[in-house]
Amino acid sequence: MNHADLVFTNGPVFTADPARTRATSLAVTGERITAVGHDEVRELIGPKTEVVDLAGKLLVPGFQDSHIHAVYGGVELGECDLSDTVGVEEYLDRVRAFAEAHPEREWITGSGWSLESFEGGLPTRQLLDRVVPDRPVYLVNRDHHGAWANSRALELAGLTKDSPDPADGRIEREADGTPSGVLQEGATGLVARLVPPTTFEERVAGLQRAQQLLHSLGITGWQDALLGVFNGQPDPSDAYLAAARAGTLTARVRGALWWDRGRGGEQIAELIERRAELWYGRFVASSVKIMQDGIAENFTAALGTPYLDGCGCATGTSGLSFVDPVALRGYVTELDAHGFQVHFHALGDRAVREALDAIEAARAANGFRDTRHHLAHLQVVHPDDLPRFAKLGAIANIQPLWACHEAQMDELTIPFLGPERAAWQYPFGGLLRAGATLCAGSDWPVSSPDPLAGLHVAVNRLEPETDHGRVFYPEQRLDLTTALTAYTAGSAHVNGWDEAGSLRAGLLADLVVLDRDILTEDPLGIADAKVEQTFVGGERVFG
Repeated sequence: MNHADLVFTNGPVFTADPARTRATSLAVTGERITAVGHDEVRELIGPKTEVVDLAGKLLVPGFQDSHIHAVYGGVELGECDLSDTVGVEEYLDRVRAFAEAHPEREWITGSGWSLESFEGGLPTRQLLDRVVPDRPVYLVNRDHHGAWANSRALELAGLTKDSPDPADGRIEREADGTPSGVLQEGATGLVARLVPPTTFEERVAGLQRAQQLLHSLGITGWQDALLGVFNGQPDPSDAYLAAARAGTLTARVRGALWWDRGRGGEQIAELIERRAELWYGRFVASSVKIMQDGIAENFTAALGTPYLDGCGCATGTSGLSFVDPVALRGYVTELDAHGFQVHFHALGDRAVREALDAIEAARAANGFRDTRHHLAHLQVVHPDDLPRFAKLGAIANIQPLWACHEAQMDELTIPFLGPERAAWQYPFGGLLRAGATLCAGSDWPVSSPDPLAGLHVAVNRLEPETDHGRVFYPEQRLDLTTALTAYTAGSAHVNGWDEAGSLRAGLLADLVVLDRDILTEDPLGIADAKVEQTFVGGERVFG
């Protein structure tokens, strides 16, 4: 008998395998699972087998994140971090302290401030001038669709009251037209282009920092949702390729090549070349990211009808479609024909429909190919479009952590959508009932990468550690088995790792040990669970 290298006993084991959802023991030989079952698995224990007694703790497939920005998330951990507070004075104290600690920095950069901290979601340049008047400051907000700059940064960028808004963004202004310090969407690039780009070494360090964090949260693979030059920062693909070649990339990574919305179909030939170049070991860049709209809070998410104002009356804007929807159909059809997966950022109901229309055009032209196109974010989805996901084979890429009542939702989103559209938000249950395949991700560093926090919200539609009890559209809750499957088998499927995501003999041994069985405990305690050990291909990478 060939003995196993690693055996887990005294489960429970959640397999994400419809044929056998629960077990108590699992064996691993090399990088693969060799047995899943009960006491009979113990027969594979030999003198050199490592035995892990689960003692009632839950073993699950490794989590995969279907939409994340890992390299720059890791880079941002080394900059001025504002992400774990919402206090304005705390923001300013941190910016001041970071500037004082880094006198050598030409620019003070950071991220993580929240729209809810400021009236209308709009801080001012004067606030930053108080703490750093002599050097440019550029701080990306938590959702990464806007930035806050001081007067020095705006001056260096040459922005004045006469500067026009770019086609894909907006410069927020004071009463006389002077830039106020906030730049939305494409306008961020007016300042970002001046920020010193990260070095190759900083990107590699950022990837390793991110990988360590993500493994500690049980994440064994992900799809990086933006590989390309963006807002003046270099393409992070080189960090992935270097790590893959050096053997330091322990995660399984699918990369989404950035679609330059300022160009057209002529870039497809370049994307084909890049796909061939960026394919080594556990790193494969075979997806293309098309950002079709912005976000609801700054009125750039593309809606079917106009946003409302503070009085509930229709405004003159219904958001932005960054790529012409008719041209989009042709681009997606050609990408599909070349075997690319298309990863859409589609947040508003108009953007969702435009993305689905493009997939429908590709299916009509090319037939159903195994390209696994997916739509990320899905904040506002018209009910008529829910069944189209299953019909078209379009995967619903959900970010569950956002589907709850919190200040940004209640103060900066719901009032400007109105009650009917507000009820269309994050329709996880509706998508499931309509037959859609679900995968799940975090969009880190926009929000926490912790899958357990995301599972908590998917199941409860309540923010972790909240006590207000206001469930966010309870009919859209998911049961925990479905949510767990989205974070494991569903995301492995969309990421193209078909031999991961569930626990069956012959599949890759990407595994996570939790400190409790969340499937049998109070669902309000899901976010309290912790990851104790993480394995990728049978190798322990955390714990």
